[in-house]
Amino acid sequence: MRGLDIQYMFECFPEIIRGVPNAIIIAVVALLAGGIIGLLCALVRFFKVPVLRQIVGVYIAIIRGTPLMVQILVTYYGIPRILEYLNYRWGTNMNVNSIPAIYFMFFCFSLYYGSYMTEMFRSCIEAVDPGQLEACYTVGMTTRQGMIRVVLPQAFSTALPNIGNNFIGAIKDASLAFAVAIPEILGRARIVAGRSSKFLEAYIVAAIVYFIICTICQFAVELMEKHSRKYSTR
Repeated sequence: MRGLDIQYMFECFPEIIRGVPNAIIIAVVALLAGGIIGLLCALVRFFKVPVLRQIVGVYIAIIRGTPLMVQILVTYYGIPRILEYLNYRWGTNMNVNSIPAIYFMFFCFSLYYGSYMTEMFRSCIEAVDPGQLEACYTVGMTTRQGMIRVVLPQAFSTALPNIGNNFIGAIKDASLAFAVAIPEILGRARIVAGRSSKFLEAYIVAAIVYFIICTICQFAVELMEKHSRKYSTR
């Protein structure tokens, strides 16, 4: 038994922290694209749009019923096969091998978090008093104007804590991207540990990096939540 190599932990910290940009960009894209997907799907379910409502239900069931790791692997190996088939079928000349792997992760994470944010947005929209939308009609607003000006701002304020939790979760889930050779934080830690066989030290440093990032994000979300409710009545 030997103690932790503290000096080595300081030495590998700069190498591991180089994976932060990949983790952050995956989480940001997942939050933005997933938020758009989730909001559109939530509106489809809220207004009970025929056909589209059933399609959204199937999408949510598939995404939420399978592990994220499986979705990552299916996306990474499946999309190139589809593109190769399109090249063969339509005579196109897309260079599948030139597509960076991180683009596949953008697609996968956006769909994954979009499914969860669909239910989140739907519940937040339904939490707004239905009488407010009816009041919008009485002053001459259309449904679109009432949703944009009155309902959605209140729903967003309610959803903000969950949006922050999804962003933090996306940062941590980005560690799964190393399965397709994207060197994010945990991936860098594995690479560093593989050279020295000091796995515990490298993983502790990775945990510290994750903790720092998530704490900063949590603090930022709390400030945004406080600001969004600044004008709320007590």
